[in-house]
Amino acid sequence: MGVELFLSSHQVRFDGMGDKASRDVARHNEKIKDVIRQQLPGIIGEESIITGSDKGIVKIPIRSLEEPYFKHGDNSAQEGYGQGDGNTQIGDVIGQVPSNEPGNGHKPGEIPGIDYLEVDVTIDQLAAWMFEDLGLPFLENRGKAIIPSEHVKFDDITKKGLMGNLDKRRTALENIRRRALGGLEPVFEDVNEDDLRFRNWEIKKREESNAVVIAMRDISGSMGEFEKYISRSAYFWMTRFLRTKYENVEIVFINHQTEAKEVNEEAFFYSGESGGTKVSSAYQLACDITKQRYPKEDWNTYPFHFSDGDNWGELDNIKCKDLILRGLDELGWNAFGYAEIQEGGRRSASTLMTVMEEIEHERLMKAVITSKDEVYGAVKTFFGKTEALAAAL
Repeated sequence: MGVELFLSSHQVRFDGMGDKASRDVARHNEKIKDVIRQQLPGIIGEESIITGSDKGIVKIPIRSLEEPYFKHGDNSAQEGYGQGDGNTQIGDVIGQVPSNEPGNGHKPGEIPGIDYLEVDVTIDQLAAWMFEDLGLPFLENRGKAIIPSEHVKFDDITKKGLMGNLDKRRTALENIRRRALGGLEPVFEDVNEDDLRFRNWEIKKREESNAVVIAMRDISGSMGEFEKYISRSAYFWMTRFLRTKYENVEIVFINHQTEAKEVNEEAFFYSGESGGTKVSSAYQLACDITKQRYPKEDWNTYPFHFSDGDNWGELDNIKCKDLILRGLDELGWNAFGYAEIQEGGRRSASTLMTVMEEIEHERLMKAVITSKDEVYGAVKTFFGKTEALAAAL
């Protein structure tokens, strides 16, 4: 069973700004957040998240956070008080730290293991950390329709809140004011709970131009179990990102083998795989859908494609190149993202990736995924350029 992940300032008693408990609250929360963020690439690739078997909760092992302390050594063979004998030079080795590595083999050991806590984190919380710096790239003001997106705004000051939101300046002013009214010297000293002031935030709606994402997935026979899983995993997080950050974004789903077909979301993720591969069929369908339903005057359009890179014939690769350039330059695609899945890596790029490398366009984004840990990096590649950066280009 997992433990509570975050502490609130209401769970501790304040006897002053230097109170150990208040410092521990902030330290506990920030350290756990940092540890989980560092583990995100591995966490989001877990199959239980994608299949839903975790029921919306992910259990993450966190190394126990210990308080620092001084440990007294054996002074029997020591001289002086730590100042040295004056004969050392920069770079000299002055001692060796005993190894605390765990033992090898099957023999019993004497060194204690590392304590870990298993904390429960919701998928929504993981998504919030994963997506906090991401956005649709090159987003422009197009058409009359709008997408409300969410952003956090600090717009109020309260007496209660999380230590991470403590307003130090207002807390100091309140402390000085209280002391002055009480006839004490008006200096910042002896802070108590009544002095604390916190920034309060709320989620604001921000209007942005409307957008559509065209998600294309290779379901041909060459896609093995690893390739199928990676494409599902990446699109699972991408669709979650879009629906979390953009309220009314539209998503078009396309599966392809030798032929491409627009499908519903369930069929997109769970259709069986068979047949050969003709990638241009998917790109042609994406162009047709854009022209018929999402004109560039009104829509920001983002096609993405996940494949193992195996394609039928050099002529089709050339056609793919032409269709991508047509979409970007003629149909107004804001960006095009291609991710190639290579289990264990290849010695050389596929013929399709080779063609992609020939396209010199700032809005063509490419990623290679060789392991589950690299799904996060691919998503960041596609959505790492925020609206602010796009506006500056």
